[in-house]
Amino acid sequence: MSNLVQEFNDYREKMNEVILSKDNLVMKRLWNLDTNTYAAGALDVPTKEMLGLVASMVLRCDDCIKYHLGKCHELGITTEQVYEVFAVANIVGGTIVIPHTRRAAEYWEELVKG
Repeated sequence: MSNLVQEFNDYREKMNEVILSKDNLVMKRLWNLDTNTYAAGALDVPTKEMLGLVASMVLRCDDCIKYHLGKCHELGITTEQVYEVFAVANIVGGTIVIPHTRRAAEYWEELVKG
């Protein structure tokens, strides 16, 4: 695993532990709602992750983009599919999404390299 991917995953895990250790009911419920949202339902998990990726790109949240790219990679989503997601996000979000697409492409390359 590349440093870029490892650093993101380590930081995310560490800070999630800190936040959840404070035993705040609202935060715990929010984390649970997020987990349940991406579970299989009428839409399958890969579709939900790709939707999350588009939304994250349009909202320009680099951490969220990395998270969803990681999930997409785990689920076996192909590079061709990811670039179609990038295309949808850029059409919906406009050219302001391009810098986030660059960082997303860099992160995806690191995920694919392993």
